[in-house]
Amino acid sequence: MNYQDALDLMHEYTKNEALRKHMYSVEAAMRAYAKKLGEEEEKWAIVGILHDFDYEMYPTIPDHPMKGSEILKEKGYPDDVRRAILGHASYAAVPRDTKMAQVLYACDELCGFITACSVVRPNKIADLEVSSVKKKLKDKAFARNVSREDIQQGTQELGIPVEEHIQFVINAMKADAVRLGLV
Repeated sequence: MNYQDALDLMHEYTKNEALRKHMYSVEAAMRAYAKKLGEEEEKWAIVGILHDFDYEMYPTIPDHPMKGSEILKEKGYPDDVRRAILGHASYAAVPRDTKMAQVLYACDELCGFITACSVVRPNKIADLEVSSVKKKLKDKAFARNVSREDIQQGTQELGIPVEEHIQFVINAMKADAVRLGLV
């Protein structure tokens, strides 16, 4: 298992550039959290880059992420990687019993929401503040497909204040803003 193989696999299954950028943003957040927590950065980045790789081909429940997990198993990806990816879908009923799984769940929807907040701003993510994100979270019409409940639940599972989590993810995404198209 290495990052380049995971990236190639994601590109093989995902042609939609917006979905690719979403996975890049989750990868950036996962990598930053791994570094902060002293975990394996490449492994966590792989989880981020692959968490939705099957979504374009299998977008319905329960196919996503179960079909992807089967593909990853056939390719020899370890159980902890597959379980973390399965855990990001609450309906999969796979407990998020590792920090890697908890971080993936906590970052997935939030990365999408931060992207949505950024693209409507003149300076994109460069000057995005936590207060702006929190204000937009209250607006149910804004980015309505993003689950506020998942963001709240994920942050609670991490056991950190929501403001701290939002700022951390903003910073991680800023560091990769060019690849994410947020400059």
